[in-house]
Amino acid sequence: MDKNLCAKTPPMGWNSYDYYDTTVNEAQVRANAEYMAKHLKDFGWEYIVVDIQWYAHGAGSMRDKHQYIPFSQLEMDEYSRLLPDPERFPSSANGAGFKPLADYIHSLGLKFGIHIMRGVPRIAAHNHTAIKGSTVTADEIAIPNSICWWNPDMYGVTDTADGQAYYDSIFELYARWGVDFIKCDDICRLDQPSARYETEMLAKAIQKSGRPMVLSLSPGPAKIDWAWHYETYANMWRITDDFWDNWKLLKDMFHRCEIWQRHVSEGCFPDCDMLPLGYLGKGFGEERMTRFTKEEQRTMMTMWCLFGSPLMLGCEMTKLDDWTLSLLTNKEILAMLTPKCIPHQICLNDSKAVWTAHNAETDASYLALFNLSDEPAPVSVSWKELQMGMVPERLTELWTHEYACVDAAGMVTAALPAHGSVVYKW
Repeated sequence: MDKNLCAKTPPMGWNSYDYYDTTVNEAQVRANAEYMAKHLKDFGWEYIVVDIQWYAHGAGSMRDKHQYIPFSQLEMDEYSRLLPDPERFPSSANGAGFKPLADYIHSLGLKFGIHIMRGVPRIAAHNHTAIKGSTVTADEIAIPNSICWWNPDMYGVTDTADGQAYYDSIFELYARWGVDFIKCDDICRLDQPSARYETEMLAKAIQKSGRPMVLSLSPGPAKIDWAWHYETYANMWRITDDFWDNWKLLKDMFHRCEIWQRHVSEGCFPDCDMLPLGYLGKGFGEERMTRFTKEEQRTMMTMWCLFGSPLMLGCEMTKLDDWTLSLLTNKEILAMLTPKCIPHQICLNDSKAVWTAHNAETDASYLALFNLSDEPAPVSVSWKELQMGMVPERLTELWTHEYACVDAAGMVTAALPAHGSVVYKW
């Protein structure tokens, strides 16, 4: 099974984290899936991903003290495999797991994903519970000093046949549930030495499961020296830590995209992280509309699509307004989101960025100008510097559908608001 077959283009979907944190429940997942099926599916959006601690009892009930309650009760089967908390996911009761929810999402024409943490549950190791397909127990495959510094749930797993049996067993379960997308956390930036071989174990387990699943690695920043490893074993890898609605983080993303621009290909996507649009933060105790200005939101969407990053919404979709929905359904912007469209940075400094892209399959070319300064300013680039062949008769801006031309001096210039951008096609 070719890992690239399940992600020929950057995955597009929704993830529960930015709005719900650890607290999302089945009814909320279904409501967001129904919204996506009705309003976004026809534009390429298809994944519904349940993020962290779907297995934890009482998740979010001590949010004033802990994001992740230390050593809380976890739902788990006799083979050390975590199961959905039936209080929040009632259709999972009696051993059904996520299959009923996945079946419902599939019935909408969408795909289903879950978040997992690297490793084996600590409680399984402490209680010496069984591993399916192995004669050893969880304590014998656990690495006690391979722990996540921000989440108390898991130990790393030994690079042994028994360790592989554990990963094989959880992916056998996920395949039976109908999972299409796995976001594995505490693994991408290689904080623990075991993270490298555990990534390989995940990939082997997916292959053995017989079900195509997108493998997404978090959190970042990923290490450019290990690009070949991410490309070999995963479909997506985070090039940043958690990305939120903060201009400094968005401006910094231009540097990260510069580093990773040559590593976008079919089935392999450096991941700029989720799109903090719409309403965010309810599970964190601060429900709010995104802090990004409308100009910053367009800049983010333009950069993510031109670069070729996966697109994952983090908002409560049922509260999307018409303007935000228009950002997500601009077919001409979304058309850049393909590895056939090769991105290239022309210029980056503290005040501006210039990127181009060319799709050899459609022969479409693109030019994006970004004002990174805090004041309105013109952004210019010479056509000669772009090295994109003959000067076209006109350029069409994809957000406003206004026209621009290369001037007599051979320059393309746009007067842009602070943090604003344009993207032209010809």
